[in-house]
Amino acid sequence: MFHTFQTYNLFISHSWDYHQDYEKLKDWLAESNIYYKNYSIPIEKELDVSGIKELKTRITYHISAASVVIILAGMYANYSRWIDYEIHEAIRLGKPILGVYPRGQERTPIKITTAADVMVHWNSNSFIHELKSLL
Repeated sequence: MFHTFQTYNLFISHSWDYHQDYEKLKDWLAESNIYYKNYSIPIEKELDVSGIKELKTRITYHISAASVVIILAGMYANYSRWIDYEIHEAIRLGKPILGVYPRGQERTPIKITTAADVMVHWNSNSFIHELKSLL
């Protein structure tokens, strides 16, 4: 249940090649009354890890701390090296998944629509409303 003055931990899965959508979601959050700590791995804070195993451990840590995992459902996710792992870990850890259709996207990877508890279209009001329903 959403509480206005509580701080929530969010993990936003995204592709660094398409970081504009990630930045827009952060803008929507900043304009809302949701206080949150960002457990995502943004491009400006790339993890300093020594290998794949350590990277998986760090991603799992970030997801485990999250109240909700938000996944941008662009077709690029079909080619992402990490999206399958992030989805698997979110499900394994019992984290609700909010899928977001990118603006103008007509097709969406089935793996995201299947895994998501809720899918929303590219609209700030819908995004904030459904996120609150999962918190």
